[in-house]
Amino acid sequence: RQQKWKSSISTQANMPPCDFVPEKYKSYPYEHMQKIREQNISPSLRTYYKKPLLLHQGHMQWLFDYEGQRYLDLFAGIVTVSVGHCHPKVTMAAQKQLARLWHTTNIYMHPSIQEYAEKLTSLLPDPLKVVYLTNSGSEANDLAMFMARLYTRNFDIISFRGAYHGGSPYALGLTSIGLYKHGVANGFGCSTTMLPDVFRGPWGGSHCRDSPVQTVRKCSCSEGVCYANDQYIEQFKDTLNTSVPKTIAGFIAEPIQGVNGAVQYPRSFLKEAYQLVRERGGVCISDEVQTGFGRTGSHFWGFQTHNVVPDIVTLAKGIGNGFPMAAVVTTKEIASSLAQNLHFNTFGGSPLACVVGAAVLDAIEEDGLQKNSEDVGTYMLLELAKLRDEFEIVGDVRGKGLMIGVEMVTDKDSRHPLPAEEINQIWEDCKDMGVLIGRGGLYSQTFRIKPPMCITKKDVDFAVEVFRAALQRHMGRTA
Repeated sequence: RQQKWKSSISTQANMPPCDFVPEKYKSYPYEHMQKIREQNISPSLRTYYKKPLLLHQGHMQWLFDYEGQRYLDLFAGIVTVSVGHCHPKVTMAAQKQLARLWHTTNIYMHPSIQEYAEKLTSLLPDPLKVVYLTNSGSEANDLAMFMARLYTRNFDIISFRGAYHGGSPYALGLTSIGLYKHGVANGFGCSTTMLPDVFRGPWGGSHCRDSPVQTVRKCSCSEGVCYANDQYIEQFKDTLNTSVPKTIAGFIAEPIQGVNGAVQYPRSFLKEAYQLVRERGGVCISDEVQTGFGRTGSHFWGFQTHNVVPDIVTLAKGIGNGFPMAAVVTTKEIASSLAQNLHFNTFGGSPLACVVGAAVLDAIEEDGLQKNSEDVGTYMLLELAKLRDEFEIVGDVRGKGLMIGVEMVTDKDSRHPLPAEEINQIWEDCKDMGVLIGRGGLYSQTFRIKPPMCITKKDVDFAVEVFRAALQRHMGRTA
């Protein structure tokens, strides 16, 4: 079925065909839906776009609205739909389990929690073999902080500026993006340190990061030397020497920052930082909420791309393909520190969640989605890099696999963020041509591209063409 696109914008790009036919929408009219939204749903739950989308059905990388319009989903419900919307294997597993057993809590055993724990931990290196299942990434990071403090008997935890580790009151102390901060006390015992951002930060160059696309910044480093990395490590040492006690509970980092717009660090930064943290008695936590489950392409877990083994790993989002579940995986010793008293999670590790999680792992393997992330993601990065070379306002293209950021600037020399109203227009134009993308960065200046891992190179060609048309339209507006 070719898309008949109702759009005022012309683009040469043809949306790839899709033989899936959505059901007819039968709920309230759009205006009534909007009214309920305004009256009965908390205003803190914001929607994207001037005229919010009313979505009705999903199929793999596609979403359909109430009028039957089709969209290519490049944001995957904020990096959550890992294997595809309503993936038949996952849907079938959930349906079967729904008819069998929903809930018992962990006071009894049920087959799926043991089966899933075995399956999940087999994918992680020793000694990361003990799992605690929760319902969301915020909850997982909360628990990881708690475990780090219990185990080390220290209190202070360090995170990067620009990090997002959740919105719960405890995790908000680690989250370091002003938009998420509320005017109440939080973050006691949490310190932030300089983000080693090789594009926007004070140091960076042309070979720093583990990506097919490097920054436009020049550097004169010889082989095996990274001046930017050395400077950022000095900043990390400075934090250790000034902002925290001699012994700390831990350090948490995303292998690639998600909400902040796919920000990558110099290649050997995390390895050196982990060593410094462990010298201070701290544990190292890898937040894999966005980078896990094969999304980076070359490896199943983001931390593996840095050649490190953390002490605690937190997982969520793609773990359940949209089903609310999350996990903390750690060592036997660290896990036992939580067992000295009661810590209970009613819904964590429910029969339903574990069956869904196992089906997601099967789908990733059977559909070859890690390899697809690498192939299609690399292709997309290189295609987007051509747009960076073509347009002055495309400052940086970065990422790995299907975890991609496109940072928009007024010009490449100043690296000043492109003003919000200009970015909004480009973003709206992409949506009007049938492509949904995310937003991120401290100034909301970075487009976040993190699609379901089943997308194809044809989808990429379409998306890049649409993005180019939106950029050309923007240039026409500002000329």
